Amino acid sequence: MVTFATFMLLAGVVATLRRGLTVIAVLALPAILFSHLQAATEPATVETRALWVLRASLGSPESIATLVRHARDGGFNTLLVQVRGRGDAYFLSTLEPRAAELQRQPPTFDPLAAVLSAAHENGLRVHAWVNVNLVSSATDLPIAPTHVVHRHPEWLMIPRDLVQELSKVPTESPAYVGKLARWTRGQTSGAAASPTLEGLYTSPIVPAAADHVTAVVRDLVTRYAVDGVHLDYARYPSDRFDYSRAAVRAFRDTLRPQLVGAVLREVDGQEAEDPLAYPDTFPSEWKAFRIARMTRLMGRLNETVKAARPGALVTVATAPDISDARDRKLQDWAGWLRSGIVDAVCPMAYTPDADTFAAQIAAARDIKGGAAVWAGIGAYRLAPAQTIENIETARRLGTAGVILFSYDSLIDPRQSAPDYLSVVGRSAFAKPAASSGTR
Repeated sequence: MVTFATFMLLAGVVATLRRGLTVIAVLALPAILFSHLQAATEPATVETRALWVLRASLGSPESIATLVRHARDGGFNTLLVQVRGRGDAYFLSTLEPRAAELQRQPPTFDPLAAVLSAAHENGLRVHAWVNVNLVSSATDLPIAPTHVVHRHPEWLMIPRDLVQELSKVPTESPAYVGKLARWTRGQTSGAAASPTLEGLYTSPIVPAAADHVTAVVRDLVTRYAVDGVHLDYARYPSDRFDYSRAAVRAFRDTLRPQLVGAVLREVDGQEAEDPLAYPDTFPSEWKAFRIARMTRLMGRLNETVKAARPGALVTVATAPDISDARDRKLQDWAGWLRSGIVDAVCPMAYTPDADTFAAQIAAARDIKGGAAVWAGIGAYRLAPAQTIENIETARRLGTAGVILFSYDSLIDPRQSAPDYLSVVGRSAFAKPAASSGTR
């Protein structure tokens, strides 16, 4: 039960706005709604030895059989398979279009069902990897007319840089998505390219967009016996998003009832000329609002999974640095851990520097103990010996397990050493998985 003292501590309660105005910081309340949640699963007896598996490896029955064989022979026990990569489905779905990469397969081919059958038969656990907000490449827009980018462009996140340019463009106009896609492409190429702006994102602030991804997860966990749901891109591309009309309007509607007198009249007057008057006048509240809405969506997804499969785990891939995640990605994963919104975090500590890796994983462990951490290792950047060293570091730090990124790169002879998975498995996973917190 949340006590009043806890309520006061978590909500932070009083925020002082400009001009001496004091208001109750209701923007932090969504996180409190989930503070009573606890990890529903009991400690398991095996260390998680997982692989991130990109959707490219789910394209045929043959590739799935190869995946399961490699994982089993390499000593892995968990597969995180990407079944919602870009707002599409690598499972049978009525809510989102079938992935274009599956066009050559018969319509009855169900990649997730095939993985579940083969993996469970071989003693492997399967977590459905869902990209929450990232829904499209900016280079190649979706072909399917039913894709969310085409059906609901008003759900897409907008960067601050495009607010003025898009202010006069109707969201239903093809020019709206076209301008956003061109701007995004411009940010992801050339010398000044952003390494974290992968495409177009839907907004956790827009209620209909949040409802949609929640419905996708509900459909998935209701119909498939997954061992967990792994959430990725549960964040904003950067703190310069989401300045979409719907998001700014939602912020204004939340904050406006708390404003009175001259402050209200002034900011309303500014808004007539400047669509960003509210975010710019109240920057701290604007940041807290966006963080809180992402947290609210994460709480909904957790409840959705647990309602259908109480024993399934909810994990999340996170930026490895706690402060950077919250301040730059508006992803409060430390808060999610503390409040029980997720069972475990998977910091993507892809650095090739062993000391930095250890520091990032240790920081995650210190939030709620090692049982709530699966250490994400960027094996695609490392020699087998470095990956093995990082696995041992994660064990020494007391984490519940490790995940290697990614299976696909590690079996590609153009990217990795021959028999990479076997080499790692023989050294790091020769002994039976030892006891360690969350499975």
